[in-house]
Amino acid sequence: MTYVIAEPCVNTKDTACVEVCPVDCIHPKKDEAQFEAATKLYIDPETCIDCGACVPVCPVQAIFPAEEVPEKWAAYTQMEVDWYAARK
Repeated sequence: MTYVIAEPCVNTKDTACVEVCPVDCIHPKKDEAQFEAATKLYIDPETCIDCGACVPVCPVQAIFPAEEVPEKWAAYTQMEVDWYAARK
């Protein structure tokens, strides 16, 4: 696991991070069927290359390196894994 999108993204889903990701690991995108139903965006832990390009563009400061996710949002780390596992 590299980066995690935590609670500040919930009901925000700003896609600036999607646009800067060099490996297309942040979903759902606005044109994907799951976008409307999703409450937040998710980073694929298997695809993320730990570049950090998404961090400075996030307007709500929701993206953290996995080892730095605030304790109050620790559950979001597993949410990333679970979201992608459900789609495979």
